[in-house]
Amino acid sequence: MSSPAESALGWWGVLLAILAGTMRGGTPFLFVSLGECLTEKSGKINLGLEGTLLMGAMSAYAISYLTGSPWLGVLVAGISGLALGAIHGWLSQQPRVNDVAVGIAMIIFGSGLAFFFGKPFIKPTAPQLPTIDLAGWSQNPAVEAALKISPLFILGALLAPFLHWFFSSTRWGLYIRAVGDSPAAARAMGISPFKVRMLSVMAGSFLAGIGGASLSLYYPGVWTERISSGQGLMAVALVIFARWNPLQCLLASLLFGGAQALGPALQSVGIKEGYYLFNAAPYILTLVIMILTCSPQRTLTGAPGALGQEDA
Repeated sequence: MSSPAESALGWWGVLLAILAGTMRGGTPFLFVSLGECLTEKSGKINLGLEGTLLMGAMSAYAISYLTGSPWLGVLVAGISGLALGAIHGWLSQQPRVNDVAVGIAMIIFGSGLAFFFGKPFIKPTAPQLPTIDLAGWSQNPAVEAALKISPLFILGALLAPFLHWFFSSTRWGLYIRAVGDSPAAARAMGISPFKVRMLSVMAGSFLAGIGGASLSLYYPGVWTERISSGQGLMAVALVIFARWNPLQCLLASLLFGGAQALGPALQSVGIKEGYYLFNAAPYILTLVIMILTCSPQRTLTGAPGALGQEDA
C-alpha cells in the first residue's frame, strides 16, 4: 500500500522512488563491483563474492546488534570479507586450480558460514547506520524518506575515482595491471604475481564485505538468508559491462540499482500488473549484458590479458 503522500506525488513519486532506489540499491552493487574490478585487474576472477556478501551482511548485523555500534559492524564485515578473500586468493593460485571452481566452492563455504552463525540474528533488531538527509527543504514525508542516503554510498562514490587514479598513477596500480596482463613479464620485472594477486583478492573481498554491510545495516536493513538476491554474481557481469573501469563501475551500479527499484516504484502508484517482471529487471539486465559482452565476435576492451588463466 502506498502512503497518501506518495499517492499525491503521482508519477513524480515514481521518479523520486527510482532515484532513491538507485542510491540505496546501487550501494552494495558499487562496493562489490569495485572489489571485483580490483581483483580482476590482477588477473583473477572471484565468483565467491556472493558468499562474501552474505558473510559481510551477517557479520555487520550481528556485531551491530551485540555492540550497538553499526560502524563497528561495517568494519567487521570488511574483515570477514578479507578472511574469505585470503582463502580464495591462496586456493586460486595453486597449480592447475580453476578460478571458477574455487569461486563456486567459496560461495557454498561463505553462505554456509553466514547461515550457520546468522541463525540467532534473524529476528532481533540491530542498530542501523545513520543517514544523511538531503531533503531539509521539503515538508513532504515521501520526499524526506527518499532523500535520506547512506554515508556508505558517498564513500563508494568517492572510492571509484580514487581507484581509477590508483590504477593509472601509482606504483602498486602499475604492479596490479602488469600482473593482470602478463604474469611472466611482471615476474621478469621482479614483481611477485602471487603476492600482488593475493593482496588484490583480499582487498576486493574486503570491499565486498562492506557491500554486505550496506544490505543489512542500511537497505533493506535486516538480516535474512536471502538478502543478497544474487548481487555478488551480478557484480561480475557488471564489471564486464563497465570494461574494468572503476568510474564506469559507479555508473553501472547506479543503473543496476535503478533497475532494482523499478518494481517497487511502480507499485507505489498502484501499478501491479507485471510486478514480478519489473522485479526481475536486474536479472534480465544481467542476462542481456552477458549476451552482448560474451559474444566470440566481440573483443572485450579493457580486459586484463591473463584474466582467468590457470597458474602453472
